[in-house]
Amino acid sequence: MSEETSRQMKVWRVRVLTTTWLSYAGFYFCRKNFAIAKSSLLESLQIEKSDLAHIVSAYLLAYMLGQFLTAALSRRYASRLLLLVGMMISLGCNVVFGFAYLSGPAGYWPLLLFNVINGFAQATGWAGNVGILGNWLGRKERGGVMALWATCYQLGSILAKAFATLMLAIASAAWSFWGAAIILMGVWIVFLIFERDRPEDVGLTPMIEEVEVTDEYEAQVEAATTGGWQRQVLLSIIFMGATYFVFKFLRYALDSWSPLALKELFGLTEAKAGYISTAFDWVGFLGVLFAGWFSDRFFAGRRYQTVVWMTVGMLGAFAFLAVVGVQSVWLFAIGLSLCGFMLMGPDSLLSGVGAIDVAGRDKAVLAAGIINGLGSIGPIFQEEIIGYLLDHHGYNSVFNLLVGVSALGVIATIYLARRSRRGLSSL
Repeated sequence: MSEETSRQMKVWRVRVLTTTWLSYAGFYFCRKNFAIAKSSLLESLQIEKSDLAHIVSAYLLAYMLGQFLTAALSRRYASRLLLLVGMMISLGCNVVFGFAYLSGPAGYWPLLLFNVINGFAQATGWAGNVGILGNWLGRKERGGVMALWATCYQLGSILAKAFATLMLAIASAAWSFWGAAIILMGVWIVFLIFERDRPEDVGLTPMIEEVEVTDEYEAQVEAATTGGWQRQVLLSIIFMGATYFVFKFLRYALDSWSPLALKELFGLTEAKAGYISTAFDWVGFLGVLFAGWFSDRFFAGRRYQTVVWMTVGMLGAFAFLAVVGVQSVWLFAIGLSLCGFMLMGPDSLLSGVGAIDVAGRDKAVLAAGIINGLGSIGPIFQEEIIGYLLDHHGYNSVFNLLVGVSALGVIATIYLARRSRRGLSSL
């Protein structure tokens, strides 16, 4: 590769990493605002918590189905097109959400319907962007680089929640939705101008997948990642998706309900509860960086060891939140922070770089769609279950549930590690 070509590749990689980061962070502005607006929606729509949970569950069901739809569409349409369409539909839905909020009880069904549409639109975000990154990154650098990139869903979440809270405080819940739509419109324009799917699209040489074969185990890994949809590759993706169910169940539980929990358990204002709830994301951001760096630095691009040990730490963090965190608002914030750090690391490895490592670049969108699709069943269950538990049994039952689900995560990741050690997966 000539010096000029190398320089062009670096420039384009920076552009692609930046635009895809902005894309997924922008998607968050048009979905994280809903959790911040929950209390206002309860008052405006005059509904119970379980009724509000139905709206979120409808969104999550569409989001889950949309993952599989995105995986299928990726075989016919470029990720760039899928993402541009998804972002435009999502920002349009948020415009509708603002008017639905202002409509009072009459806004319930429009809010539910357009949340379904928003779910399908949002589903293009993760798989589409991961698929693009797979075309621009080599295996040995993916862990560290994608750890930095994956901060889009921690920092994006923080910024989205903070922005929605600010709009709520200075204007109304309607502007939490309308302001988010404006932000995503700006991201859409940047993405349209500066993003390209593959090096070949700009006249550059495709990335070469470098796999060092040092023993029989690595030979099995190479065959799995370069030979297409062998049985073990497909099984690995399915098992990763089933494991990801646990992480998305827990992540969305804290994401969706922690602002309301802070308000009701400790008597905080809606705005203060919204700001404190971002502790989960702030420290989760560090967990993602740590997981990517650690797996590259100490395990040469293998992920399963890091996934297992951080999941064990996650179980301890949720136990802390359940037993100690409920005693004061600051202990609760510490518990949220610990949960964020331990959860977000394996979450990012399984759904992002792990999908590329296991399936290979040519099937990255499809693998990411399946893993995220199976995992996205978790948020549907948590929303309905937690909504029911809060209406009938209170917060202690919810915290006990989260600890139990964390224990399932430990069992699942140990099984994934066993498959990897036996050479049945390249995680």
